[in-house]
Amino acid sequence: MATVYDFKVTDRTGNEVSLSDYAGKVLLIVNTATGCGFTPHYEPLEAMYKDLRDKGFEILDFPCNQFANQAPGDADEIHEFCTMKFGTEFPQFAKIDVNGDDADPLFVYLATQKEFEGFGKGLKNAALNKFTNANNKKFGDKAYIKWNFTKFLIDREGNVVARFEPTTDMGEVRKAVEELLG
Repeated sequence: MATVYDFKVTDRTGNEVSLSDYAGKVLLIVNTATGCGFTPHYEPLEAMYKDLRDKGFEILDFPCNQFANQAPGDADEIHEFCTMKFGTEFPQFAKIDVNGDDADPLFVYLATQKEFEGFGKGLKNAALNKFTNANNKKFGDKAYIKWNFTKFLIDREGNVVARFEPTTDMGEVRKAVEELLG
């Protein structure tokens, strides 16, 4: 059975990285954007990283520009924005596609392990659902990820154990991470 450790990705400087390098750690893998309404998620993500990385926790950040072009710029510009505005220190990888024919195989795997189950209730979530449905029509059955800041929680054995949509409260995400860390 495959795990995330079977995948290789490209870091922001163009080097290939095997996710097996993270074996034994709890991972939160996130597709991000610098110009999104959810961009402030960087703040609680970085706080969680600073508090928990010494316990074996890593956040892997994958910028993606497929949602209303909210991640413009090259790798250096995106990295500079994140470090200057939010002080991020967690690993940031190359900008990727998470949907469509060119979707990164890691995100295809993640999304098929834990499929989209909705954004939740409320007017904001209903509006986001309507907007994402229109945005993702171009990807058809390859619309694996619905929006920026979708998060996948990976246990120490490399198994996908949870998916959090961007509308999930960050306190809930942190609680799940802390439970896995023990």
